[in-house]
Amino acid sequence: MQQSARPKLFYGWYIVASGFVIQLACPFYLSSTLGVLLKSITADLGVSRGVFSLMRSFELVAYAIVSPWVGSLLDRYGARGLMVIGATISIAGFILLGYARTFWEFTALRVGPVSIGHALVCYFVINVTVSRWFVRMRGRAVAIAHVGQGLSKTTISVVVAYLLTAIGWRRVWMLFGGLVVFLILIPAAVFMRRSPEDMGLHPDGAPGPYGAQPASSSDPSRSAPVSADVTWTRREAVRTSTFWLITLIFSTVDLGIAGFNLHVFSFISDMGYSDPQAGIVVMVMAGTQLGSGLLLGFISERMSVRKSTSLSFVIQAVGLVAAMQTRELNGLYLAFFLYGFGLGGAQVLQEVMWANYFGRISLGTVRGLSVPILLLFAAAGAPFFGYLYDYTGSYNLSLKLFIAVQVVCSGLTLLIRRPVKPGTPGTEPRGV
Repeated sequence: MQQSARPKLFYGWYIVASGFVIQLACPFYLSSTLGVLLKSITADLGVSRGVFSLMRSFELVAYAIVSPWVGSLLDRYGARGLMVIGATISIAGFILLGYARTFWEFTALRVGPVSIGHALVCYFVINVTVSRWFVRMRGRAVAIAHVGQGLSKTTISVVVAYLLTAIGWRRVWMLFGGLVVFLILIPAAVFMRRSPEDMGLHPDGAPGPYGAQPASSSDPSRSAPVSADVTWTRREAVRTSTFWLITLIFSTVDLGIAGFNLHVFSFISDMGYSDPQAGIVVMVMAGTQLGSGLLLGFISERMSVRKSTSLSFVIQAVGLVAAMQTRELNGLYLAFFLYGFGLGGAQVLQEVMWANYFGRISLGTVRGLSVPILLLFAAAGAPFFGYLYDYTGSYNLSLKLFIAVQVVCSGLTLLIRRPVKPGTPGTEPRGV
C-alpha cells in the first residue's frame, strides 16, 4: 500500500518564525535598552534624567500618531511592505544616532526615524499578522513569535553594557543599524504575507474555513475561545465597553511599565551594584518572560484569558513589592524573576485577548485605535518616574503607585466580556 504524502508545513509557521527573528531586534528600540545607555548619554550630552525621560515620551507620542494609519494599512495590504519601509528608516536612524552631538539632535532622530521605524516593524504589526494566521492555536503562535523579543531582552542588557565599555554608546547605535538589515529587512521582505486566504489557505492550516468544523463536544477544552470573524469599523469598536475596558487596563499598566523599564537599570545600579551586575538582574527579568509567555499562551487556548491576565498582574505586583523590600542581590534576582514572569505573560495575553474578542478581519484597525491611547499613557510613564526621582531622590513613590495600579487592573480584567456587534447574534464563548 502506498503511504500518503506527508502534509506540508503550514505557511503560518513561517510567519511565526519570521516574527521570532524580527522581534530579536525589537528591543533595540525599547526603554530597557535605552536605559542601559542612559547614564553615559546624559553625561555626554549634558542633560538630567528627567529631561532625558521626557524624550522617551516624545517618542511614544510619535508612535501613537502613526499607529491608526499603520493599523488600517496593515488590514488592507499586510505587513511586508510596511516592515521593509520601517526597517529602511530604522537603519538610517540608528546609524545617525552615532553622530548626534547635541541632545536635541539625538531627540530628533529618536522621535523621527527611530520611532516611525519601530511603529512599522514591531509590536502590534507582528502580533496582528500572526493572529491573522491562527485561530485555535493562536495563543501558542503569538507566544512563540514573542519569544524572539524575550530572548533578546534576556541578553541585551548584558551585551549592551559590555559594548558600552568596549566601543562607546555611539557605536552601539551604529551596530544596531547594521543588525536591522539581517534581523528585520531580509525576513520581512522574503517571508511576510498578509493572511492565509491570500495564499489559498485557512487559519491553522485547516482544510476548511474557521467555523466550518465545530470542535468536538467530547473535548470541551478545545472549544474555540474566540469571536466570529466579523468586520468592525472604528465607530463600532469604540462604541463597545470591551474596547474601552481593555484599553484602560493595559494603558494604565503600560504607564508603569514604560516608566520602570527605562529606569530599572538605574534603580539597581543606584543600590551600589556595578553595571554588569545590574545587567544580570535585568537579564533575569527578561529571561523569565520567555517561559511565562509560552506557558500562559498555551493556557489561554484552554481557559479564560481574563483569569490568566488577572493572575499575571498579581504576579507583577508581588515582584515589585519584593524589589522594594530587598537590597540583597539574590533577593533582587527573585523579585525580578516574579516581575518578569508576570510581565511576559501579560504581553502575550493582551494580544490574544484583542484577537479573541474582535476577530481577525479588522484586528489591525481595532488595535491601531487602541495603540495611541496605550502609548500616550506610556509616554507619561518615563517622565513620571524620572521627575519623581529628581524630586524625591528615589524610585520608591513611583513604584508604590505602580503596584497599586497592578492590583486594581487585576480586578478590572475579570469584568471584561466579549463584544457583540449590532445585528450579529452571539453568546459568550468558553475561554474568553
